[in-house]
Amino acid sequence: MRLFELGIIALGLSMDAFAVAVCKGLSMPKPTANSKFVAIKSAVIVGLYFGGFQAAMPVVGYLLGAQFAGFVSDFASWIAFALLGIIGGKMIFESRKKNNDHHSASLGPKAMLPLALATSIDALATGVGFAFLGVNIVLAAGLIGIITLAMSIAGIKIGNVFGLKFKSKAEFIGGVVLILMGLKILVEHLAFSA
Repeated sequence: MRLFELGIIALGLSMDAFAVAVCKGLSMPKPTANSKFVAIKSAVIVGLYFGGFQAAMPVVGYLLGAQFAGFVSDFASWIAFALLGIIGGKMIFESRKKNNDHHSASLGPKAMLPLALATSIDALATGVGFAFLGVNIVLAAGLIGIITLAMSIAGIKIGNVFGLKFKSKAEFIGGVVLILMGLKILVEHLAFSA
């Protein structure tokens, strides 16, 4: 597989992480002159979570190989649907609180690990496919991780810029987007498996 083809796959795999990063950026406070470093640090943290998981999951899938391909592909959509639905529902609930105190802006492991896992399930299945094709997994995983890191940082910035004026509405919409993403993944899986 050529570098260009791997780049296209990496870009496609990064789209879920990008969309979730936009939602995450919606809930973050606008950076001030004194907090620009904090804003950059937050974007990099999100990028490292998503990029790290997106790089690691193809390696795991590659190592699992064909033995578990059917199991992973059968349940990956349901897992992503459940995780994104729960996280989206929580965002909607938080947006409706009277004193919204930025819970969904958390960058701690409790908030970020489920998001990173949910957005990287497809990368796990892709890694299984890479094993069949004999792809250089180190190159592929590195490229996927770097592209996802960059797209996630861009997503945080985009979400932060556009979500400032209508924070609670934006957080509500972000939650709906996550739920719809999970539903889309599930519907595509069910449509193609029928």
